Amino acid sequence: MKVSPEVAAAAADLVAQMEAQVPIDLLPPVSMPEHVANVLHTTVDALAQDRYRRRGVPWCKVGGRVRYLRTDVLKFLAANRFGGPDAA
Repeated sequence: MKVSPEVAAAAADLVAQMEAQVPIDLLPPVSMPEHVANVLHTTVDALAQDRYRRRGVPWCKVGGRVRYLRTDVLKFLAANRFGGPDAA
């Protein structure tokens, strides 16, 4: 699916705004599931279900442990925004 340059620029701006608003101690650059669950107001078990079903926030494994990249979490939030005049 092709994204128009305007939509891509708006999404990049939104991610930059969220980057400034979400403190680094709340969501570190490489985050544990507990950090992401706190930011998304969900549970670690719900994140595990999403991984099992291959949906949700992109994740990776580091030394056998699940980790989330801060940029992936913020991009996921921006890409899944609905409603309102500014929603893409």
